[in-house]
Amino acid sequence: MSTPTPPPAWTPFPDTFAPDDRTLAEILDGGQAFRWRASRAADTPVRWTGTWADLVVEVERSADGRLGWRALNRSARDAAPLVAHYFALATPWAALTDALPWRSDAHLARTVTAFPGLRLLRQPFVETLLGFLCSATKQIVQIKQMLALLAERHGAALAPGHHRLPTWAELAAIPEAELRRCQLGFRARYVHATAQRLAAEPGWLEATEAAPYAEARARLCRLPGVGEKVADCVLLFGAGRLEAFPVDVWIARTLAERYDLRDWKLPALAQFGRVHFGPAAGFAQQFLFAWERRTAGR
Repeated sequence: MSTPTPPPAWTPFPDTFAPDDRTLAEILDGGQAFRWRASRAADTPVRWTGTWADLVVEVERSADGRLGWRALNRSARDAAPLVAHYFALATPWAALTDALPWRSDAHLARTVTAFPGLRLLRQPFVETLLGFLCSATKQIVQIKQMLALLAERHGAALAPGHHRLPTWAELAAIPEAELRRCQLGFRARYVHATAQRLAAEPGWLEATEAAPYAEARARLCRLPGVGEKVADCVLLFGAGRLEAFPVDVWIARTLAERYDLRDWKLPALAQFGRVHFGPAAGFAQQFLFAWERRTAGR
């Protein structure tokens, strides 16, 4: 008789990462990343399962309320530095929150109080670009569906029921028509054209990720389908550039209604955000974004 395989080891997060359930849901499923799924059995805590690069991880709260993780396709020892990087465990989020101008900005103070422990993920740059290229005019659930289909049909298997996303080199070999079968619609044209460009310019993504913010933003905006908002999302969530301030419909509404910036153009709104909220403007943006989605009943 074969010996049963032991369950993956459960590793608690450090005490500096202890968001409540609502904030945890906002971190994992609030528009930063698109490859997390929540599941819940009767009388058990919510379990989040996420995939990035070649790692599959579950995040769950133990009976004593402590948040922890387990890797489904790596040993805990091998996965630990990857988890620490992805969740930006070394970043002083409490200090960054305190440095935001919430003392002089009543609305920002309200959002910070509503989502204690909110943080930004540090996702793989190459995957973040793909995710936000698929985001045009789509809601989070639809973006998740597109990426799930891309992974299932064109990415390597990592664990039962889990696949990684195709690399940009693999995407370059996939016809645009096949990409459209993954519900990408017109976005397939952008993904296909970007993949062709990246295949022709090895090292371009690495150089862009390492470039100063303004240069990296301008480089990304030269890719098919990438405007200033997508470029800022890629830099904020995939390169840790906290000065990036993406302006989507939610943030434009926030700035119009709560900061009286009606009729401002999007570039002007982004510039206001960077100046008003300071060096971590993109972090402040996530609090504003979370608040708007919650008050809209989403």
